Amino acid sequence: QVQFVESGGGLVQPGGSLRLSCAASGSISSIYARAWYRQVPGKKRELVAMVTNDGNTNYVDSVKGRFTISRDNAKNTVYLQMNSLKPEDTADYYCNVFPYRNNYWGQGTQVTVSS
Repeated sequence: QVQFVESGGGLVQPGGSLRLSCAASGSISSIYARAWYRQVPGKKRELVAMVTNDGNTNYVDSVKGRFTISRDNAKNTVYLQMNSLKPEDTADYYCNVFPYRNNYWGQGTQVTVSS
């Protein structure tokens, strides 16, 4: 049974940076594309960024140029470097494969961007 464990969230001022990490608590093949998603209470979970097994990336327009997704296949870990954070980036952030699998969701990590 695979479940992802996210960490690295917190409270940061606008313009600040955070680095999220996502580790897999089970065996998962590195062949899968991996992704970060985020959700604001009352809204649908949205895809933020994804990375294929060979390192190709894609981002939602609102984070392009500010966020960078990367993966370490040896550690089965995915990262999201978030720079120039904005209040509208405030959300719970989750990682999963892409496309996601419902039984892989973890608890997420909360990111709050506020002065």
